[in-house]
Amino acid sequence: MLLMLSQWLQGLSPEFGFFRVFQYLTFRAVMAAMTALLIGLIAGPRVIRMLTSLKIGQPIRGYAMQSHLSKSGTPTMGGVLILLSIAISTLLWFDLSNRFVWIVLIVTLGFGAIGWVDDWRKVVNKDPEGMRSREKYFWQSVIGLLAALYLVFSISENSNERVLELFITWVQSGFALDLPPKAGLLVPFFKEISYPLGVLGFVILTYLVIVGSSNAVNLTDGLDGLAIMPVVMVGSALGVFAYVTGSAVYSKYLFFPYIPGTGELLIFCSAMAGAGLAFLWFNTHPAQVFMGDVGALALGAALGTIAVIVRQEIVLAIMGGIFVVEALSVMLQVTWFKYTKRRYGEGRRLLKMAPLHHHFEKSGWKETQVVVRFWIITMLLCLVGLSTLKLR
Repeated sequence: MLLMLSQWLQGLSPEFGFFRVFQYLTFRAVMAAMTALLIGLIAGPRVIRMLTSLKIGQPIRGYAMQSHLSKSGTPTMGGVLILLSIAISTLLWFDLSNRFVWIVLIVTLGFGAIGWVDDWRKVVNKDPEGMRSREKYFWQSVIGLLAALYLVFSISENSNERVLELFITWVQSGFALDLPPKAGLLVPFFKEISYPLGVLGFVILTYLVIVGSSNAVNLTDGLDGLAIMPVVMVGSALGVFAYVTGSAVYSKYLFFPYIPGTGELLIFCSAMAGAGLAFLWFNTHPAQVFMGDVGALALGAALGTIAVIVRQEIVLAIMGGIFVVEALSVMLQVTWFKYTKRRYGEGRRLLKMAPLHHHFEKSGWKETQVVVRFWIITMLLCLVGLSTLKLR
């Protein structure tokens, strides 16, 4: 919005030439981060007071850690603050004609709406389980598949008109259209290695990445500040990849596919970082507010969507290793429990408690130790991911 305003002012008079600074992507990215941070810090106390007055307190499951029972009643749905900060800041600073930022915004707010319904049922109906898994996955799948169908053609073409034409061509060809190499699965640490996916393969992979990352972040969000800081770090790192793939010069030099328009995703990533840090101000131990599913599901989906657009799905799995391990810990725990119950008549556990962060708490780690150590691991993993920019 501000970019269009600056361009209009420059057209009115040469005296407004200093507005050319708005043309620089890096300047707008910094301003987006600062704007989201300020919005979050200023609006945070008011949002917390509003949630408290509405008695939107977090219910604690009966089988939860005993040390967490004191958190019962802490305001939840604080993810609304994050999404509000991201949306306002992004709309102010990005190029409104950029289709990639719009699709990320739509997916983020769509998953946020699912999380909002889930949280509302928890706090209003006093049901700690919230939205049932089958219903939640259905709506996640709807948004994920629609986004995947759009992205599979959007990455291959440079305009929405061509996207529609390519979709029609795909249908007329009997769903057998080949995609360009830049839409393949890129393998990090190797130059120009890309596995062709085809339309169906791309859609399936995109769906799994978006829905999987959304739920992985949601499972990680179990301790004060545990999920939000890794989201900030991984999102910021993805912003670097977006900047590279959106630049004809840098993408050619670093052997990355050039995808026009992806550079604007740096604005969204910067806004997400600023909003996340503002939320951490209130979410650090002892937390004044929890983000709830409205924040966790939305942020995870945003990370997954950005990774797909910049063709870094594998790198996302590396940098978001904490999210991956947390999700796997739940899957393995449930699978092993069901298997042993069916075979031995008694369910057995691999971990003391899942997700993984609770296992470490049960092992004697303090909550702050788990959180900070997971942050450190994420920082190291992000550095490994960023090293793939050059180590190819």
